[in-house]
Amino acid sequence: MNRSTPTAAVAALATVLGLAACTGVPPEGAADTSSDGEVTIRYLVEQLEDASAEDRLRGRLDEFEAQNPGVTVELNTLPYDTMRTILQTQLRSGDAPDVFNWGSGPGFGGALADAGLLYDLTDEYEERGWEVYPFAKERVTTDDGVVYGIPGEMETLGVFYNREVFDELGLEEPENLADLERIADQVKDAGHEPFAVSDQEGWQGGHHLSIALSSAVGSERVTELIEGERPWTSPEVVEAISLWQDWQQADYLTQFPTSVSYDSGNALFFSGEAAMIPMGSWLADAIATTAEFEAGYFPFPAQDGPGVYSSGLGSGPMISATTQHPEESLALLDFLSTPEHGRWMIENLNVIPPFPADTDDIDVSPLFGQVLSDVEKVGTGTGDFGINIDVLMDDAFNEAMSNGMQGIYSDQSTPEEVAQALEEASKK
Repeated sequence: MNRSTPTAAVAALATVLGLAACTGVPPEGAADTSSDGEVTIRYLVEQLEDASAEDRLRGRLDEFEAQNPGVTVELNTLPYDTMRTILQTQLRSGDAPDVFNWGSGPGFGGALADAGLLYDLTDEYEERGWEVYPFAKERVTTDDGVVYGIPGEMETLGVFYNREVFDELGLEEPENLADLERIADQVKDAGHEPFAVSDQEGWQGGHHLSIALSSAVGSERVTELIEGERPWTSPEVVEAISLWQDWQQADYLTQFPTSVSYDSGNALFFSGEAAMIPMGSWLADAIATTAEFEAGYFPFPAQDGPGVYSSGLGSGPMISATTQHPEESLALLDFLSTPEHGRWMIENLNVIPPFPADTDDIDVSPLFGQVLSDVEKVGTGTGDFGINIDVLMDDAFNEAMSNGMQGIYSDQSTPEEVAQALEEASKK
């Protein structure tokens, strides 16, 4: 998920929610203003990577308004952590935005759908012809078959690096984990911080575990862990956690990662102080607009090979079950799921849509061109990609993973203790 963090949003009386939620029907008493009068729908998204991106999104919504006379979109943004805190409260109180972006997966939008807080889009997919990649649509479908949103952008997790530093030191992209450790040693000896690592917010540690584990064992083995076919106390999990502990002790990582915020960690890389940063493909836009050097991107390597990118989906648009403007909200989702909008996403936000887009003669930076090529393989199902664990697990597990990795970075937990906590959380 875009952590710009991942892209985000989440009382009507319980009886009202029980009647209206996930039915595709607005609650009783909702204003029907789709045929006459002016309508304002509120659209909440996670704070974007830079202020200019928000301006570009506002301009795009102006185009929607021009195509839909009488409809105004009020755009609001909030930091990811703030949205995570208040979203469900807003949805339960009846004071939620009509449309909001939130994470695709059982621990995010799926939990809201299961609680009856989201508008049921199951029939809308067929009626409106939304052509979302099948694997992505599965991520916004509950176990009961309810489709609750348009998936967020396709993302990968890997390692960005400063090409200027690599060139100065005569370094190439690593072919295996030993190569990467040699690179880290050379970078450190040259006076640079090898990896900019932040974990103050907690979610970053889950990404660190995801990339190390996915490259070590591949997507099938990670899927076995997620589906409960293998225990989280398995040796490969302990080894993946231990790697980050070992790297911290080797001074490869930013000191005291749990005290370093997402923005501060990114700044270490943008400024050139750190030569590499393990992060998601969503960071490409900020790198292109902020850093004064050319950057590259490689998958986290395995012991015996170059490894694989871990993949996931960011935050996509969903509709509140209690919206008073369902038709206008659905019209906005129509607009946000077209091939034309997909192209706009690529050109203006440097993100990759979860549906086919018009990419003929598209003009993007070399870094994002590489990311685009890699991520398109996720949509077409070619090649092996690892898994971003947190988007497929529930809140209890993600909390254990966040706390566990923070325990590693603060020397308060052992890898074995973290693996045991993950196993226990997976059973809840």
